[in-house]
Amino acid sequence: MDILRPGADASEAQKRAYEVIFEHHSVAGRTFDIGLILAILASVAAVVLESVASVRADHGPLLRGIEWGFTLLFTAEYILRLWCVSRPLRYARSFFGIVDLLAVLPTYLAVLLPGGQVLAVVRILRVLRVFRILKLGQYVGEARLLVTALRASRVKITVFVFTVLTLVVVLGSVIYLVEGRRPESGFTSIPISMYWAVVTLTTVGYGDVAPVTPLGQTLAALIMILGYGIIAVPTGIVSVELAHVAREEAARSRSSSAVVPTGGAGEREDPIAGACTVCELATHDADARYCKRCGAPLEREERG
Repeated sequence: MDILRPGADASEAQKRAYEVIFEHHSVAGRTFDIGLILAILASVAAVVLESVASVRADHGPLLRGIEWGFTLLFTAEYILRLWCVSRPLRYARSFFGIVDLLAVLPTYLAVLLPGGQVLAVVRILRVLRVFRILKLGQYVGEARLLVTALRASRVKITVFVFTVLTLVVVLGSVIYLVEGRRPESGFTSIPISMYWAVVTLTTVGYGDVAPVTPLGQTLAALIMILGYGIIAVPTGIVSVELAHVAREEAARSRSSSAVVPTGGAGEREDPIAGACTVCELATHDADARYCKRCGAPLEREERG
């Protein structure tokens, strides 16, 4: 969040508010973060309890009052965050900025759409700030590796998903052709048969729709066996990409720790700090201006 830090022309109140809200090194900052997380957990608990019919009948008005109180509190906090940063629009479009906004919208939405307040449970995502408070930042790097692996395998995963959807349509149509003449089996239409194909292919097997003919049961058995193989495919794709990303990260760590001479002809400086903001590849040369994986412009750090 350093890029959002108030500039020299900001007031002392804005700078102080930024330190308390966005920083966690001071006692005030840590106290604010811990209090915010406790408020988030309490507000989510109120929303969850209100969904229970017996609790709602006895304490509905109290729980709704608590929810509105937390919503007003989070609204004031969101406005305060926008006020104290140097680039309010940039923060509003960031991940946490969007989550902060979604944390307050459902309660206001409930005025127009009764029951919409249950969407307020999305504010549980704000608890991700616990990584900063408990100094678990080292685990963020591991999460980044996983996200990078998922991005690198998105094309293969997309092809796999379309293949599965094609199988669902074909298998659903075939089972409807086999079982559709028997209403007691439940295959009354192709959409219902496709639903059965999804349930069977994923080996969930609810049993609300089931074939009754020998041919249909044989087809169901084959789809179940096929499902076990299909489930393993995305796991293998992501595992391979994760191993590849881990090797790249290890190579980057070794290259950054090595002493590289500078100043000679044809020699390069140390690798630049920071990863590509698009694909998060971190292994770039010192004079690189574009990512060698995705071609996106790199944000280079100024060297003193």
